Amino acid sequence: MSRLRSFRLQTTLVILFSLIALVTVGATALVTSKLIGDYLSDAQDRRVSRDMQLAEAFYEMKLEKISGMARRLASNEPLAIALPQAAQGDAPAMQILEESVENEIRSESLTTTHFVVLVDAEGNSILGRTSRSPGESSFALPGNWHSLPIVSAALRSGDVLAATEVIPDESLALVGLAEQARITIVDTPKAAPEPFDPREGSAGLTLTAAAPVVGEGGAVVGAVMVGHLFNNDFSIVDRIKEVAGVDTATIFFGDLRVSTNVLDAEGERAVGTRVSQEVRDVVLVEGVGYTGPAYVVNENFITRYEPLRNHQGQIVGMLYVGARQASFLNLVNELDARILVIALGSILVAVMIAIPISRSITRPVETLAEANERVALGDRTLSVPVQGAGELASLARSFNSMVETLRTTEQQLIQSEKLASVGQLAAGVAHEINNPLGTILLFSDIMRKELPPEDPRRDDVEMIIDETTRCKVIVSDLLNFARQNEVLAQTTDVNALLTETINKMGVQSIFDPVEITPQLDAKLPTIQADPGQLKEVFINLMTNAAEAMEKGGTLTVRTGMAEDGMIEISFQDTGCGIPDENLSKIFTPFFTTKPIGKGTGLGLAIVYGIIKMHRGQIYVESEAGVGSTFTITLPVSLPIPPTEAAEGVGTEEASRSDLEQA
Repeated sequence: MSRLRSFRLQTTLVILFSLIALVTVGATALVTSKLIGDYLSDAQDRRVSRDMQLAEAFYEMKLEKISGMARRLASNEPLAIALPQAAQGDAPAMQILEESVENEIRSESLTTTHFVVLVDAEGNSILGRTSRSPGESSFALPGNWHSLPIVSAALRSGDVLAATEVIPDESLALVGLAEQARITIVDTPKAAPEPFDPREGSAGLTLTAAAPVVGEGGAVVGAVMVGHLFNNDFSIVDRIKEVAGVDTATIFFGDLRVSTNVLDAEGERAVGTRVSQEVRDVVLVEGVGYTGPAYVVNENFITRYEPLRNHQGQIVGMLYVGARQASFLNLVNELDARILVIALGSILVAVMIAIPISRSITRPVETLAEANERVALGDRTLSVPVQGAGELASLARSFNSMVETLRTTEQQLIQSEKLASVGQLAAGVAHEINNPLGTILLFSDIMRKELPPEDPRRDDVEMIIDETTRCKVIVSDLLNFARQNEVLAQTTDVNALLTETINKMGVQSIFDPVEITPQLDAKLPTIQADPGQLKEVFINLMTNAAEAMEKGGTLTVRTGMAEDGMIEISFQDTGCGIPDENLSKIFTPFFTTKPIGKGTGLGLAIVYGIIKMHRGQIYVESEAGVGSTFTITLPVSLPIPPTEAAEGVGTEEASRSDLEQA
């Protein structure tokens, strides 16, 4: 039988060790996988942020190039002199304008989709060129550009303006780019029902610079407009991808892709597709950048979007960079598979080690099993001998500690049940005598006012009033005791609450012979608690300490962190102390060592109830003639359901109403 029990115990230990290894290694594997996944995700986000910085740098370089070209042409003195003359039809002046523009186009080696337009002070085009290939250009049609906001703003202000601008199709037709700007909108999953800009598909998104031309008299005689059309032009996005090492880049007009190297399911550039509504709402509507996973055309990407604004600050499009999420997920899955193999190997090794270890501890553990059976039968005084300093000794100490904890827990449960029963009784008694007390106090006060000062019965009436008032205080304490189940949790700074209480209590006469020494931990975190109830606890404990030091002494108030992650508050006095025979009774309702009329015996019972409702503990250490130390531990977080908090508010209001009626 003994061998059978030993075999069963050994099997149990092997299984337990295996489970411990499984849980430990499994948790470690999960945490490791999570940490590596988070690291890779952060690295991917940092990479996308870096890609966006590079993309924005290329974008700004292109805008600066366009702006520089417009500035050079506008500051060309022969051009400034010839522009008004050419507007009047002067052929030599027109020749000067053509040579200036052609030289600038050849020097910059402009590719297709670039255009240069010279306008007079009214915005009428005098000369226009559209680059068709590097170093070559074609003529533009005459027309008026004053309706383009950036041109009219440059003519009006005399400032050089450069920004991302939307040019309508009728204006693009003048420079022969209307057909290139036209894009067929493709139905895209997860996109918004309607385009962000109704002009999407026909108008063009451009980098545009407008520089005023100042004549001899200082007046603005016209302007130079230089632009680069993004629609169906992929030079910038491809250069960003090649030079900066970015996976994909896109330029959006509103929420429409007009220039991109993102490919659709057929392997073609996804021009005409639209961004998801989630991204659109963040970037185009709210006007802030978006970083994170996003659905792009037909798959998920790790993305970064930034809004593009025109010269008036209005959002007209977006700049995008991204990397395919599938490659990132493949890397994460590969790492997870390797971690799983390592975890399974570790568990197998743990099982093999558990078998010989279990054999060495089977026999001593049987003693613990027998002791456990005796404890289960109700023997709370049992303890097993602790031999040696190894694991078995630790197990024996843990068993003894368990028995002691069980005994303490039973006592606390008995105390809690006693408090609950007394609380119900107290609430009933308080409600029953509230109205009679109010009636007695009312008519006694009337009698006192009706009796002349020299009437010998006046002293008796005043005694009735004093004793009735004392009964009201007792009723108030009873109501406070009865409503301990109300915890209105909120973020509470315990150090600040203690400081406020010390300052308030320190001026009372009872603390005149007492020196209060606060030792508060400045790094103490805020907690979730009911500050009103905690303040009641602090006042009660400080008052008891002061009453224990009638001839003077020191009250030290400390805060700090306990080993289990809870905060710790202690009140240490140098008073008369508490006799050993009373230590087990001090939290019992109505127990008091004070003279009759000096206390109700509910103060520490209320303190005990409040701390328990805050999921905390309160301990007392005392030595007669030396002093007492009350130590409170409280959790940092106090999870109280909202319904419970709401019910607590209603109960407190009802109790307050009862007190006011009394």
